[in-house]
This record gives sequence, C-alpha cells and structure tokens, in this order.
Amino acid sequence: MKRLTKLADLNRMANTLRKDVIEMLTEAGSGHSAGPLDLADIATALYFNVMKIDPKQRDDPDRDRLYVSCGHTAPIWYATLARAGFFPVEELKTLRKLGTRLQGHMDRLTVPGVESSSASLGQGLSISCGSAYAGQMDKKNYQTYCILSDGEHDEGSVWEAIQFAGHYHLQHLTAIIDRNNIQIDGPTEEVMTKEPLRDKYEAFGWHMIDVDGHNIEAVIDACNEAKAIVEKPVVINAHTIPGKGVDFMEYDFRWHGAPPGKVDTERGPAKSKQSAEALKQLRTLGGKIDNGDL
Repeated sequence: MKRLTKLADLNRMANTLRKDVIEMLTEAGSGHSAGPLDLADIATALYFNVMKIDPKQRDDPDRDRLYVSCGHTAPIWYATLARAGFFPVEELKTLRKLGTRLQGHMDRLTVPGVESSSASLGQGLSISCGSAYAGQMDKKNYQTYCILSDGEHDEGSVWEAIQFAGHYHLQHLTAIIDRNNIQIDGPTEEVMTKEPLRDKYEAFGWHMIDVDGHNIEAVIDACNEAKAIVEKPVVINAHTIPGKGVDFMEYDFRWHGAPPGKVDTERGPAKSKQSAEALKQLRTLGGKIDNGDL
C-alpha cells in the first residue's frame, strides 16, 4: 500500500472516499451519511500516512490496530479499506445487500482489515484497551487506535474503559473522538451533556489533544504527538462537521442515520436529486473547481 505524503494527494483521497460513501449509500438505499462523511479526513490520515499496516500482511503481529467503536460509520471504513487494497473497490456497491460481506456494521470474520466486529455502541474502547494492554505486557510497540463517536460517551462502559486505560498507563493507546456534536436524537449537548470532556479525560489520567478533524496535516501531527507521549494514554478530540462536504447535510442531525434521498431538507434539493447534487458538490469541491476528475 502506497503511503501518501503530499497534502494534495491526501485531500484528493479524502474526497474520493466521500464520493464512495455517497455512491454506496445511494445504491443501498439505507445507512448513515453524516458520520462517514465527516470521518473521511481522519480515515485518510490514519490509513494512508500514520498507521503501520499492509494489506498483504494483515496478520502481522507488529501491525498497528484500529478499532471502530461507532460501527454505524461502516461506509467510510469500507471505502478506506478498499482504497487501501484490502478488497476490490467494486465490492463497495454491495453495501447492505443480501449475502454481502459489507453489512451495516462491520464483521471481522468476513471483511479483510477489520479488527473487531461492531454493533452496540460503547464497546470499542474496551476492546482497544485489551489490545494496548496485551502489547504492553508483551513489550510490543504497535499502536492501538480507537475511533469513538461523541454520542457514545453516554455509555457507562466507555467511562469504565477510560478509567482502565488511565490506571494502567496504556502508553500505546490513542483514542480519536469524532466530535461532530450530533447523535441520532439531536445535538449531543441536548441529549446528554458531554462537556467538559477535557476535564473528564484528564481526571482519569489521559492526555488530550484538540484538533480540527478536517485538517489532515493537523490530524497526522496529533497522531505523531500521541506516539511521543509514553506515560499515559492519549485522546485526540477531533472537531468535525457532520455531513462534511455536502452543504445540505452539514450540521443537520437528521442525516445521522439516513442516506441521500431519505430526508426532506429545507436547504437542499428534492429527495430524488439529493444523491446527484451531493456527488456534484464533491466532484467540484462545492463549486470551487470545474474539473470533475479529482
């Protein structure tokens, strides 16, 4: 797998992943839009620059591990794995189809590159703690990453895992929060107050880094900073825009669990035109360029 070092190439890959997500969801007629779109930059940074992984050596005991706790964001991770060479890109169109490997939530037994199956929220950080603790016991230097939604911080199991990681000083554990401020029932702070996240994590012995989750260079820098912190686990609080890249989806919690064509929106096209409009915006970066071949 080719590591991308130029910012232009990384941004181009993130945009490609967003287009993949829209095409997959449109074909499936179901699935989540907001989270997968806003995680594209983070996914690009991890798989195409930061992580030590190789699709030809998926079981390398020294590989870095990524555990996705918010399993409903599966489309962006399928797109990323396919573009990274873990399975054919053409298979993306089978999302949520009968008999597919690409289910609504990821299955580690069937999808190459998936480290853990996902369904109920709040479990991924506990699994990640087990991975990091095992590496610490075996004196391994692989890095364990965990993608968390902000909404799943409503779950008590998340806080038990946070406490565990701080207590055992899991130095090779980096959690990344998709801080997009929405969940399926509305804005996160209205559903269940999350803040002050920094104070809470630091009280449990973590180091927190705040970052713009759409600045790929900043995400890479934060991940590299996390590797240099050896006395405690690190959490990257990545501030993101739900539905990033599609203007009529951005900031709107109704797109949390809906694909194009399923939401009546006051600031977007009719349902029948939503997919085409979303792809047009992504091809032209919101009208900033005329050439659709990014």
